[in-house]
Amino acid sequence: MQTQLAPQHADTPAGQQAQGVLRQCVHCGFCNATCPTYKLTGNELDGPRGRIYLMKQVFEGQAPTRTTQQHLDRCIGCRHCESTCPSGVQYHELLAVGQAVVDEQVERPWRERLLRWGLRILMPSPLFAPALRLGQAMRPLLPPAVRERVPARPPLAAPAWPDARKSLHARRVLLLKGCVQPGLRPHIDASTARVLDAIGIRAVVAPSSGCCGAVQGHMGDVDGAKQRARHNIDAWWPYIDSPTPVEAIVANASGCGAWMKDMDGLLADDPQYADKARRVVALVRDPGELLPSWLPLLKRKLGRRVQSGLGAMTFHPPCSLSHAQKLSAAAKPGPIEASLRELGFEVKLAVRDSHQCCGAGGAYSVLQPELSKQLRDQKIEALQATDPHVIASANIGCIVHLQGGTHTPVKHWLEVLDEALSR
Repeated sequence: MQTQLAPQHADTPAGQQAQGVLRQCVHCGFCNATCPTYKLTGNELDGPRGRIYLMKQVFEGQAPTRTTQQHLDRCIGCRHCESTCPSGVQYHELLAVGQAVVDEQVERPWRERLLRWGLRILMPSPLFAPALRLGQAMRPLLPPAVRERVPARPPLAAPAWPDARKSLHARRVLLLKGCVQPGLRPHIDASTARVLDAIGIRAVVAPSSGCCGAVQGHMGDVDGAKQRARHNIDAWWPYIDSPTPVEAIVANASGCGAWMKDMDGLLADDPQYADKARRVVALVRDPGELLPSWLPLLKRKLGRRVQSGLGAMTFHPPCSLSHAQKLSAAAKPGPIEASLRELGFEVKLAVRDSHQCCGAGGAYSVLQPELSKQLRDQKIEALQATDPHVIASANIGCIVHLQGGTHTPVKHWLEVLDEALSR
């Protein structure tokens, strides 16, 4: 697509990045066929092709409007369009710089500014967990519209990590500390540590590490996201640049993993951290990537139960797993589905559009509740048609979002595997 950058954008990193992406686009429209928001609204400007046109106009000098901003806001960031695009357009790179440029020129209403500021500050903060517990305690008293945004506390036993005195394995991995997951579902990290312990790997958490920065980055606070990345690199570096380095950095929330794998691009212009970021990215792994290599040890632990079967689950592959990390595809089973089947699980997928977005999208369910709920209800209907005993996924946002629309337990696949190992 021919693009003539306006003088104010011609020599900026954002302008150059936008031009590189725009030149790849042939405007064929295949992306619209798989875009969840376009399928809901039928509005060209709520699909990738229309949004690309809007951002092209902005970078060519046309002043954006509040309408421009709203159409960009409605993008979930699922990246399904990238899986569909025959030209390999990296739409998410254009959206990142396009939204930032639009937000610089279009002031949001004060309520919207306050909500977004609160999400950027609270979600990565140590105050998130106590604020969540307070909201859950008061949940029955809250107005219905507010109550829906406060996830109920799941009826699960207290999470228990492996005994540190016994888990002295030579093999070690770093486990992302994260931000919202320890408050919403601490059981996921505990299950991850127990599964690793069962195969002779110790999960280590750097005490001063924290949020990966995706929350800020997806809401236009690029500087905040960069600061989070630098902070984590500093916290992880003693475990990486060591005579006995960790063998991987495991992000058991696929959304965090997808963001962390782009950390080298985020810090590419930082002379102090660019090389370190590349080393970190080389170590980042979703546990689904490692699962195939764990199979021999897991089979040994599970014994005869591998042949007799471990039960059924219906798996929902998050967009961050399928379209960002390319670890699950509609055409063939990804490493998680294939490995769990090899271990003896009966793994089902939704009866239709199994790789379609559930509407969670990080903070999207809070910022765009109407569209998000419609997508969730569609996904729940397709999952429930499999008559699931348990729904499994790989991202905390999807897990909590889906659980809000069904009484069927929704868990991380690592929790389901941990339960099988514990029986």
